Amino acid sequence: MTMTSGDLVNDMLRARLDARASDWLSTTAAEIAGGVSDDRFASLLSLASRYIPRGALEPTAEERAGAEAVLAGWNPERWSLLETARVALILARSDLDTDAGATAVESAFRYADMGELCALYRSLAHLPGPERFVWRAGEGCRTNMTAVFEAVACDTPFPVTHFDDVAWRQLAIKAIFVGAPLWRVVGLDRRVDSELARMALDLADERRSAGRSVPPELWLCLGEASGERGLASLEQELSGSDTVGRKAAAIALARAGALDRLARHAGDEADPAVRSTMTAALEGQHDARVFGPLHDEALAAS
Repeated sequence: MTMTSGDLVNDMLRARLDARASDWLSTTAAEIAGGVSDDRFASLLSLASRYIPRGALEPTAEERAGAEAVLAGWNPERWSLLETARVALILARSDLDTDAGATAVESAFRYADMGELCALYRSLAHLPGPERFVWRAGEGCRTNMTAVFEAVACDTPFPVTHFDDVAWRQLAIKAIFVGAPLWRVVGLDRRVDSELARMALDLADERRSAGRSVPPELWLCLGEASGERGLASLEQELSGSDTVGRKAAAIALARAGALDRLARHAGDEADPAVRSTMTAALEGQHDARVFGPLHDEALAAS
């Protein structure tokens, strides 16, 4: 029998919850499965905070691999126990494939606090007919609450699967504005295009004109769509003094296919940390995940 998202979510919870929390969760899931009003459904999602710990889920490597097998692009690495329990309750509904089920989920969004919003947004990719919730996911990407934005945009295949080009580009630029880890947006490399590159370069120019640094993950939006304008902007970044920004620009040059330019810069590079990054990029280490440590370095320096 094929494992579902709900199966894996419940397995992860069973391995971590004590008897009191586990009993409440199973009883509540059974109540929801039997049919409840929209108000009761939203109330039970809220009530979970009284019984379920708020700590990190911390899935094992095997569980993360299981998540990827169940739904390509799903990574519960950053989920909390409480979010996971709330997703389990959402998936416990027996009518999720109906209009009534979709209405109940939409209603829960209207009542939700920030923690409940995160769980609801994390659940979207796991619902039947997820395309019904594209508008709702778009709303989540317009928020300035970083935790909520990350819940809808990061570690989930929902945006790359269901967003049109306009919404996708807006998501990428918004991630830069709110400081979310753009490198954790699933499928980013597959949907970089010339228009996203133009938007990113306009933002880089605006920040430089205002005397502000360019967020290192902005360069993720260029790729092979960099064009000459993008390559010039990257070389301008390399000529600066910010180590994190220079590392990011070096990786981005490799992502743009400008290996000859990067090799010339590497030959003249005096900073060992930057030169090491350049060497790794020239050897092929330049996918989006390489920006993870840079994101952390930039946060630590801010």
